[in-house]
Amino acid sequence: MAEVFPLAGVPRGAREVAERLLAAGHEAWYVGGAVRDALLAELRPGTPRRSGDFDIATNATPDQVQKLFRRTVPVGVEHGTVAVLDDAGAAHEVTTFRKDVETDGRHAVVRFGVSLAEDLARRDFTFNAIAVHPASGALTDPFGGRDDLAAGLVRAVGDPAQRFLEDRLRILRALRFAALLGFAIEPATWEALAAQAGELEHLSRERVRDEWIKTLAAASPGDGVRLWKKAGVLRAVWPELARLTSASPGRLDAADVHDPVLLTAGIFWHAEVGPGAAEAAVRRLRFSNKDTVRVRGVIAALADTLPAPGQARDVRRWLSRHRDVARDAIALAEPRSRRPDLVAAVEAIEAAGDPLSVRDLAVSGKNLQDAGLASGKMLGDVLRLLLDEVLAEPWRNTREHLLARARELAR
Repeated sequence: MAEVFPLAGVPRGAREVAERLLAAGHEAWYVGGAVRDALLAELRPGTPRRSGDFDIATNATPDQVQKLFRRTVPVGVEHGTVAVLDDAGAAHEVTTFRKDVETDGRHAVVRFGVSLAEDLARRDFTFNAIAVHPASGALTDPFGGRDDLAAGLVRAVGDPAQRFLEDRLRILRALRFAALLGFAIEPATWEALAAQAGELEHLSRERVRDEWIKTLAAASPGDGVRLWKKAGVLRAVWPELARLTSASPGRLDAADVHDPVLLTAGIFWHAEVGPGAAEAAVRRLRFSNKDTVRVRGVIAALADTLPAPGQARDVRRWLSRHRDVARDAIALAEPRSRRPDLVAAVEAIEAAGDPLSVRDLAVSGKNLQDAGLASGKMLGDVLRLLLDEVLAEPWRNTREHLLARARELAR
């Protein structure tokens, strides 16, 4: 008799999609992260549920799904996936049972018209190859995924080497699941993973970036970095991090930071990678321009010795150079005990409205030009000298004083 596992918390929209497929004479099964996480919550109480996606697998073809439902989006029809929109506009992915017939380590050509068993057999890890029937709650687990969840293991479905050959992104997914769930990687799976860890060059850089960011979402992000390093993946993806020491991930965890972009900056900083090289590295992995600038700025701010909190003049000058990333840099600063005082010093300067840039000066470049005091390159030099003075003594930031001082500098 099949084990029954009624899924709790299934969104109404997903439930209605599954019920309609069944009513039309098709098979329908809940699969994916929501099933895995529901089982994990039962087997390991206290584990947070990470996925809210109740994906549905069916024997209905993409054409049949599109004809059955009024509002659909062909998000991946060539691979059998159609997003069905419910009455509230929420999307629920419905994917036809499929089997890989050709793969190149990055893309797969699939064939429809296969069974649920064959569909589950093409999945990456045993705990992702579990299905639950929407009506009966019958649980189908042909590869022992439930036992692996209970044991805390990441295990490939079938032959691990073949699974990774089919899609080498699974190497990064295995490391991500191990870090996020605190699982060990089953020995044969680890051996196959490590053997192919240097062969990621054909993967989309965006997909690699996304796996890196998801891995850093672990409660202890250093665990993910350790796994990437141990497997040889870190060297393949980030050759710039060759100098990362075994102690560095621990420093990352001690920072108590959970922003993946900021953590990326911290990792490059601990590996003694300069701002320019770090910027080139994250740009290569298709980080957004905003995130790329942020990584570079944080490393530059850390490289520019952080001021002592009690030295307001030094804090203002450092803040003037790194205002946009000041709090990010402080969040990574060591020792950790000094961070609250430095944040307080920054907040006090901001609350006082102290001038921190040329734009904050009581005179503008136009004012100096109109007064005939400076122009061209000299104009910029005078403004920077005036800023340096008011950073040291903010009370000097008055129109009268700055114009008088500009006259002296012009002479």
